Amino acid sequence: MTRGRLRGTIVENLRPDFDPASRVTVSHPARLLEALLFISPRPLSAAELADACGLGEGGLAAALAELHDEYADGRHGLEIREVAGGFTFAVASDCEAAVERFAGARRPDDLSPALVETLSVVAYLQPTTRAAVAQVRGVSSEWALTSLVERGLVEEDGRADTPGAPIVYRTSARFLKLLGLRDLSQLPALEEFSLGADDVDAIRLRLTANAERRRA
Repeated sequence: MTRGRLRGTIVENLRPDFDPASRVTVSHPARLLEALLFISPRPLSAAELADACGLGEGGLAAALAELHDEYADGRHGLEIREVAGGFTFAVASDCEAAVERFAGARRPDDLSPALVETLSVVAYLQPTTRAAVAQVRGVSSEWALTSLVERGLVEEDGRADTPGAPIVYRTSARFLKLLGLRDLSQLPALEEFSLGADDVDAIRLRLTANAERRRA
């Protein structure tokens, strides 16, 4: 039995009322975009997609809209997201738990608290220098920055116009992709992390209680 006949037999057995002619398909340009996003390990910009598919601005916008509708919520296990200045496939939110159980981790990077702290400082201060990061953290950040650069989450961005011309660091496109951000403007505002009066009082009470236990 040929592969085509085998596939047809499986479909017929699973859905006896299935009519292949009734299946709605996307346009050829949308299929081209789908193929490119499927094989690319990184988000592809609109310019890259248009050039590879030979599409104008209007044609690309229409094909992207069509593909986005095809992968809208609830239709597939994947969806189209705009991150890091381009477009990419991402696991649908309601499928993440199964993927996490299979893969063993939600993110491919297992970051220590020190690395997360350093990455956060770079994200909000960028472009920034090693000395500035260390000043905010209160400890040397040389190892942490080197590790983040090796992981592709932070990258060098020239040198500062200050004495000694220190290296300037900024977050990378991979950082945006892993966090699912279109650009840095989607980072949460720092004000959202401010402690309220109740939080400060609760922390003070816990610290006081711990100090009293140590003295006892």
